[in-house]
Order: sequence, then C-alpha cells, then structure tokens
Amino acid sequence: MLRHATAALVLLGLLAATRGTEESPPPGAPVPEPELTAAAFARVTVEPARTSIYIGSVTLSMLPLERRAGEYEADYSAKVFPFFFYNEHGRLSIRFSDDDLRQLARGEAVSFSGHARTSSGAPRRIEGRAVPDAAAPGCGKIKVRVWVGRLELVFNTAYRFSGGG
Repeated sequence: MLRHATAALVLLGLLAATRGTEESPPPGAPVPEPELTAAAFARVTVEPARTSIYIGSVTLSMLPLERRAGEYEADYSAKVFPFFFYNEHGRLSIRFSDDDLRQLARGEAVSFSGHARTSSGAPRRIEGRAVPDAAAPGCGKIKVRVWVGRLELVFNTAYRFSGGG
C-alpha cells in the first residue's frame, strides 16, 4: 500500500513539474520581436539629474514625458546654483521611434536626439543614450547631453516606463 501511495505522489509531482512548461524553439529559430503595447510605453519618468559647472551646478528636472506621434514631450526646469538668474524652464521633445522602443525592449542601448525651447524661445539641442537594466524591465540608465550655446551639459540619471494614465 505504501508503494502505491509513493508512486502516486511521484506521478503527481512529475505532472505538476511539467504543467505550464512551453516547448523551446528549435536551435537557430528566429527570436520573436518583443511585443510593443502603446500603454506600456506611453509615459516615461526621468529622475532629476545634477551636473557640475564652473563653481556651481545645474539640476535638470522634468515632468513625466508623454509619447505622441513618435516623440516624447514634457515640460522641464533647470536650476543653476549659485547663479539663479540663469534658471530656465521650457518644453522638450525627444524623437523615439517604434523601432527604438523594440530595441530597448530587447535589452539593447538606444541613442536619441531632440530639442528644447525655453519659455523665452531660446533653442536647446539634446542628444542622449538610454541603456536598459536587464534585471528591471522598463527601467534603465540614461545620459542626456544638452547644449546651451556652445556649452555642453551632461546629465546621468535613470528612467522608468510608467505606462499611460
């Protein structure tokens, strides 16, 4: 009787272990593209960042960026310490195509570019690179370069896709 009970438990264990497993694709089969859902990539939050300048610092903050027509847009503010009279705010836009999002979803780094315009109308060129975190899907590191005239400011920070809503 004990042998039958042990055999039944082993059989149940094997059934439970194999339940839900999927067949792995054959070697050399193409890997499917990550599925993009508009909601998952509708909004991205970028943490405030700080960089040093000659005897001071600049802190860049922005609202969560919303994606529309292949671009992320948000309002930003830059606080310059101790030179508060250089503080500025405005609107920025970064080009980020569906292909760029797929590349990021696959865990690959993506370079991007964009522009900003201060509230007084002064243009700012933006370039950067997003590097996804393999351990935390939807999160990663980002380096943003902003040109103020001929001065290049480099900000290193983190991003997190927070979806829509």
